[in-house]
Amino acid sequence: MPADESRYRLLIDAVFDYAIYMLDPDGYVTSWNAGAQRFKGYTEAEIIGHHFSRFYGEEDRKRGQPARALHAAATEGRFENEGWRIRKDGSRFWAHVVIDPIRSPDGSLLGFAKITRDLTDRRLAADALRESEDQFRLLVQSVTDYAIFMLDPDGYVTNWNAGAERIKGYRPNEIVGEHFSRFYTEEDKRAGLPQRALEMAATEGRFGKEGWCVRKDGSRFWASVVIDPIRSEAGDLIGFSKVTRDITERKEAQDELERAREALLQSQKMDAIGQLTGGIAHDFNNLLMVILGSLDLARKRVPEGARVLSLLDNAVQAAQRGAALTQRMLAFARRQDLNLEHVDIHALVRGMADLLKHSIGPTVEIELDFPDRLPAVNADANQLELALLNLAVNARDAMPEGGKVTISADRREIGADNLGELRPGSYLCLSVADTGEGMDAETLSRAMEPFFTTKGVGKGTGLGLSMVHGMARQSGGRLLMTSQPKKGTVAELWLPVSCGSVESPAPSPAKHLAPRQPPNLTVLVVDDDPLVLTNTVAMLDELGHRVLQAHSGKEALETMRSSPVDLLITDQVMPRMSGVDLANIVFAEKPGLPIILATGYGEVAEDTPDSLMRLAKPFGIDALDEVIARVMENRQASPR
Repeated sequence: MPADESRYRLLIDAVFDYAIYMLDPDGYVTSWNAGAQRFKGYTEAEIIGHHFSRFYGEEDRKRGQPARALHAAATEGRFENEGWRIRKDGSRFWAHVVIDPIRSPDGSLLGFAKITRDLTDRRLAADALRESEDQFRLLVQSVTDYAIFMLDPDGYVTNWNAGAERIKGYRPNEIVGEHFSRFYTEEDKRAGLPQRALEMAATEGRFGKEGWCVRKDGSRFWASVVIDPIRSEAGDLIGFSKVTRDITERKEAQDELERAREALLQSQKMDAIGQLTGGIAHDFNNLLMVILGSLDLARKRVPEGARVLSLLDNAVQAAQRGAALTQRMLAFARRQDLNLEHVDIHALVRGMADLLKHSIGPTVEIELDFPDRLPAVNADANQLELALLNLAVNARDAMPEGGKVTISADRREIGADNLGELRPGSYLCLSVADTGEGMDAETLSRAMEPFFTTKGVGKGTGLGLSMVHGMARQSGGRLLMTSQPKKGTVAELWLPVSCGSVESPAPSPAKHLAPRQPPNLTVLVVDDDPLVLTNTVAMLDELGHRVLQAHSGKEALETMRSSPVDLLITDQVMPRMSGVDLANIVFAEKPGLPIILATGYGEVAEDTPDSLMRLAKPFGIDALDEVIARVMENRQASPR
């Protein structure tokens, strides 16, 4: 054997990672190296002279795969393939096979060189990777609550899962290859948000945001979006993963909660303002009581025709306007004294028609829209008239160039599942709608706040709507306002329907004015405010009565138990013992004693006796004289 041939033989036998051997032109093994023996299992003596087809599986042999491999090598100059092969022990391995033809110098085929490499480990790893990818693909495709898909580096969709189809409405063949910016609103696209999202994901490693997205049908949904970059092992950007979730229901729930929280804060704010306003109005009422009472007494002492008389009359009118202002403040605070009765809304509005026309002027048209039959409501007719007049005047002021005011009413029902401020039941909704300038959301949110007004200085107190609001709440209803700029305002006054009453109430009989009670009554006056007490005592003196004074309920009881008293006049709001508390004790000790409760508040204790006569502050000497006459007449008429 030549030296070169010997060296080549040693070289081939030294290779253990490759099976290197030769075949004759018919495919029979003619040589065998150590690598072939290592991973095929045959010794040289066992395999030389045998056909190489025994390395193939039964299925491959039936299909003629070995013969085709030799034919391809002989005709095409080379055959290369991967596939399963069989070891001596029958086990399989994944082989990479190369077969080259061996020719003589004259070109005749001498045989074949066959090199086989065992790639089983790589094949198993590739199968495991493919199986893992298939599992992830199935996982992603099975997710329907999230849109999970990929984008190429330029933002074009490269795949699409079932969740994306459900949420966004596109089928894979409709969206793959399209740019993901079509999911954004027009305003976001104009602002360049899609491109900024990709840039942020690429530079910062992640992009996350909530906002409006667009479905295939053009509808919008509130989405949570996360975009992550996908990079190769070398760190090159090869695309993006995008996960989108439809959280519209969650946003709506959050918005509803926020609206409820805002409504609660607004209610708490209004209640706090109401408490403050009511307290100020009460103290102001006491001051006006003193001023009006003193002016009344002073006027009676001035001879007719005196020059100072006109000044006193002006002062009385100013004080009366102040008293009207306090009534509006108390109405907002729900502390004015309401005389609730059955009121026919239709009849009340018809009776006010002329007053409304004169109040809002000729440039505004008034239209009444009432059904033929409406139930009566529980309300104070005088306060309701004032409330309707306020709403009509506000509507007029919102239409400086003229317009139309529509006053209508209809019955509404509030169910047990209502979460608003009204109790379940039947209500009459009195609506005043105008075609005026309307209000923006901020102005509308403050419209019922006391002293808030959009009118010029001196053109409004800012208490009109707050008075209507307070009157409605105290009556068991509410004031609801809706408005849009340039589209007008609608004010809805909801009032509870009178139980069992659907007809207009019968006209009230004319009031009978009792004659003045002769003087010389012994009257016990109780008030914790010294100015009010002094003023009331002065008026009673002017009426000719004997007056006893007390600064508290305790002092009044001590005085009453030690001295005979014909009449008790007590303030309601006093420290430690209210006027009602005092009256209940007096009724128990002296059942027949007449009592007058003087108060500027409408909200008194629920256990207030029905027989307790009330006198609204501020009052003058004539009102005081009339209520004394009435209470004493009632005493004489009642059975002993």
